[in-house]
Amino acid sequence: MALFGKKKNEEKSAACCCNCNCNPEGMEEAEKAKADGASVKVLGSGCAKCNQLEAATEAALLQLGMDSSIDHVTDFAQIAAYGVMTTPALVVDGKVVSYGKVLKTDEVVKILQRIRG
Repeated sequence: MALFGKKKNEEKSAACCCNCNCNPEGMEEAEKAKADGASVKVLGSGCAKCNQLEAATEAALLQLGMDSSIDHVTDFAQIAAYGVMTTPALVVDGKVVSYGKVLKTDEVVKILQRIRG
């Protein structure tokens, strides 16, 4: 019978959706970074596919004559704040526009034209 009361006495730890015990400050920082918007971000661990998406995005931005600064987010707490569970992902102006695949330059151009006009 002692098992039934045990959970009530334990302190709850701050855990994110992936149960990795992210601290509240880190999650708050991730939400703030997500809300900043007005930028282009590549979300991913830094693997080859993430780097390919970043290169294609940079080429698309140059082709369109847009600001070519791209943030590469590798912090999993920040990635989870966007609701992304499959990387690489592309975020434009705070909105996830693609995840789980490497886009080609022409695909990124079409997305950017549609979103930013």
